Amino acid sequence: MPQKAKKVSIEIKKTMELKYLENLPNDYSGKNPKKYPLVIFLHGAGERGIDLNKIKKHGIPMLIEKQSKILQKYEFISVSPQCPEEYNWNYLGETLEIFLKDYIKKTNVDTKRIYLTGLSMGGYGSWNLAFRNPNVFAAVAPICGSAGNGKNYSSIKHIPIWVFHGAKDTIVPLSESTEPVAKLNDLEANIKFTVYPDLEHDSWTKTYENPNFYKWLFSQKNENFKL
Repeated sequence: MPQKAKKVSIEIKKTMELKYLENLPNDYSGKNPKKYPLVIFLHGAGERGIDLNKIKKHGIPMLIEKQSKILQKYEFISVSPQCPEEYNWNYLGETLEIFLKDYIKKTNVDTKRIYLTGLSMGGYGSWNLAFRNPNVFAAVAPICGSAGNGKNYSSIKHIPIWVFHGAKDTIVPLSESTEPVAKLNDLEANIKFTVYPDLEHDSWTKTYENPNFYKWLFSQKNENFKL
């Protein structure tokens, strides 16, 4: 009997555990209707796993842990999820969306002021999540990441984006940032680009320690939130 080509549709449901660090303002109370900005931080590949202390090595979680004066002038909620060892942020786009939607429902988040930033692998994830959700974020700051190929740049040209990269980066080449920035500039998008001439891959330390970065970040608003 000859073989026949057939097909079947199979629905597979998967449960994933996502650990995260959370930092709430000192006066935060779930009973108080006051809303706060939300900053989502996506770490790099070296911080993957199940040990949340790894996330405190860099970026905003590190500054919060050290009680940095740079951040103390702002009242905001910060959430720093941890990517499981075997994944990367681009693969977990839908997972992050579900997590964010649930978090907003449970927490006093000002949906006009949701900010996204990440470094290295987290920079990749920041670009990816912005493309997937063009009406969620008030501002996005990818650091030494890549936007990837085949993206619809016109969908995000309205989002205030500030891109950072070290000119001597040999892990993620500078071109991974210059190319998407050029495409957005062609669209007259709301885009800023900082290149550090003497820095290699670590372009995040200087960025996250810059008070002007937070002044820009927290000044942005999104009047058309949709998730």
